[in-house]
Amino acid sequence: MTFTEIKPLLAPNKSKIVMLVMDGLGGLPLKSGGKTELETANTPNLDRLASEGCLGQTLPLDYGITPGSGPAHLSLFGYDPVAHEVGRGVLEAIGVGMYVNKGDVAARGNFCTVDESGVIVDRRAGRIPSEEAEPIVERLRAIKLPGVVIEINHVKEHRFAVVIRGEGLTPDLEETDPQKLGVAPYEVKPKNAGAKKAADLYNQWIAAAREIIKDEPKANALTLRGFATDPGLENYASRYELNAACVAVYPMYRGVAQLVGMKIIEFKGESPADEFDALASVWNDHDFFFVHIKKTDSYGEDGNFDGKVHVIESVDLALPKLVALKPDVLIVTGDHSTPALLKSHSWHPVPFLLWAPGAVRPDDRQQFGETQCAQGGLGTFHALNAMPLALGHSQRLNKFGA
Repeated sequence: MTFTEIKPLLAPNKSKIVMLVMDGLGGLPLKSGGKTELETANTPNLDRLASEGCLGQTLPLDYGITPGSGPAHLSLFGYDPVAHEVGRGVLEAIGVGMYVNKGDVAARGNFCTVDESGVIVDRRAGRIPSEEAEPIVERLRAIKLPGVVIEINHVKEHRFAVVIRGEGLTPDLEETDPQKLGVAPYEVKPKNAGAKKAADLYNQWIAAAREIIKDEPKANALTLRGFATDPGLENYASRYELNAACVAVYPMYRGVAQLVGMKIIEFKGESPADEFDALASVWNDHDFFFVHIKKTDSYGEDGNFDGKVHVIESVDLALPKLVALKPDVLIVTGDHSTPALLKSHSWHPVPFLLWAPGAVRPDDRQQFGETQCAQGGLGTFHALNAMPLALGHSQRLNKFGA
């Protein structure tokens, strides 16, 4: 069912919906016949919810298509990521408190390490600690270009966001990250004639930045990705009549949540338990809660199977804090798959758990894992249907037709 059909059916009530997203949750066995990271993890609490709820698996975009984090989250939030393409630059920038207005061009930056010949030997500069990266970003703030305003903020570890503001700028630019080693960073190229001004400005900025950081031991170069401007998305209050909140550690995901009108909850700590405590502190103030766990994806990209297993187990250990709040609907899923075997995002379907006491029709699955989810009662469905499922099981949708 499309959004234009759902909106007239909205029936607000006092129910509470929680969407818990473990980034890159889906995985693969390390050997044939083995278990995935999720299946390997000891997850008694998730398994109990699976036995009481209903399982399935989602496709963030379509069969065989590997999604980025931004499009994958927009799908879960019920926004068609193809019709509403949002570059990661906007998400990163908004997530660290920067403004991106229509006509500004934002980009996500990565510090990287290049050798004497200028080719990339580490795309993430050894995941340089934030306390080392922040002073480097501060030095880059000295770069000025005529006719435009440039803003740059550190994000986390090797990542930063940069925004250029001026007249006649469009974000139709090719990324500079080759996404592989042994190749020099690309230059910014315009995708059309109208983007030439923005491309020239960004290339000038990169040249100045490279000169400033060329002697850094790790972060001696940089790449830019996700050039974008404000997409003007409708917010959750209008779209679903939900007062939504976001609990997330990593700025990019705070950015995508803020882009759709969720309130960002500030808190201390980075563990799943810290995030669930933060959610509990605002439980009475909101009716939809997006909770994001990042490190499942980070360990997957690093090829660290055991590390990803440990993060999943830490979520399971803290889960009673969340369940004790008695949400009417609890969804546990990922935005996409990031198998440690592949060290990257992948096209594989994503495990999905729907728990809604008194409203869900349980299937006969007993454990939360890829194999069980593939056999679950919800089947395989597009992630765009996650929000209608949440609204329906919270009894926030009226009947369609006579």
